[in-house]
Amino acid sequence: MATIHWRERLAIPFVALGTQYFYDGGTVHWWPGTLIALLFTTVIWEGNVLILRNARRRFPRPDQTAHRFLVQIPAHLVYTLVSGSLLKMGLSCTIPEVVCNMPTLTHSFLMNLIPTALVVLVYETVYFFQQWKANLLRVEALARAAGQRELEALRQQLDPHFLFNSLNTLAALIDEQPAAAQLYLSQLADVYRYVLLAREQETVSLADELAFVDAYLHLNQIRFRDNLRVQNTISATAHPRRVAPLSVQTLVENALKHNVVSREHPLALRLESAGPDAIRVANSVRPKTLLAPSTRTGLRNLISRYALLTESPILVLAGESEFSVELPLL
Repeated sequence: MATIHWRERLAIPFVALGTQYFYDGGTVHWWPGTLIALLFTTVIWEGNVLILRNARRRFPRPDQTAHRFLVQIPAHLVYTLVSGSLLKMGLSCTIPEVVCNMPTLTHSFLMNLIPTALVVLVYETVYFFQQWKANLLRVEALARAAGQRELEALRQQLDPHFLFNSLNTLAALIDEQPAAAQLYLSQLADVYRYVLLAREQETVSLADELAFVDAYLHLNQIRFRDNLRVQNTISATAHPRRVAPLSVQTLVENALKHNVVSREHPLALRLESAGPDAIRVANSVRPKTLLAPSTRTGLRNLISRYALLTESPILVLAGESEFSVELPLL
């Protein structure tokens, strides 16, 4: 609930002066009238602020605004009428010049009601915008929390996906190249260490990601040898920029997973800059003959992760001879 600060009461003298000037102008009774106006303003102000505070305590939420007004408006009217009339009658008993009858009481009530309505309107307007801002911040916080949960869920999918494909490669090497399999297993431990560290971060530097991709490609070149041809021309100026963890690796892995890599059909893989704010991973296209079409889960996962990190989209271009993906740099 928004609080009513004591500094707001510094406006009381100015409201009293404005009321007195409107009521009495510049007559000889200016200063006595100003003191009386200050007394009226202080008493009426404090009572109405108390009504405001109690109404906000009972109905603090924005959806309870109508209920709060139904309580406040009659309370403000009654308090302003009663307190103003009592003050008027008390002053008439001590100051003979102060006239107290029905016309003067009515006039006094109307004069007190104008600043009361203005002050209450200001308080309620400020309170409304405070509530609106608080709700906006709350919605943004909930959206960020939901985004974090979704991002974490997507990151958790990386480990099984990466491990599954790595173990498949290792299994193939054990049958075909036992010595290479032992080296592969040793290097796989180093590579997987990066996976475990990267999954705890929302972003990593491009330099770290490329170092990991180099290690990952080295593992695959143990198996594919010269049938895997890699060209990396990414500018060094882009290395301090950030990317999603395992993002470049996912694109490299997809190229290896979905295309033939053989002596007759070597896989050409290019990593290059795509302007100052993006990099491109491109590969030649020679689709494997699969029993079932690719679901592109890895690419969809990557696009979803980037949607939570930046407004810049991932650009996918699928041609007959080349498939390329542009990753925005963060």
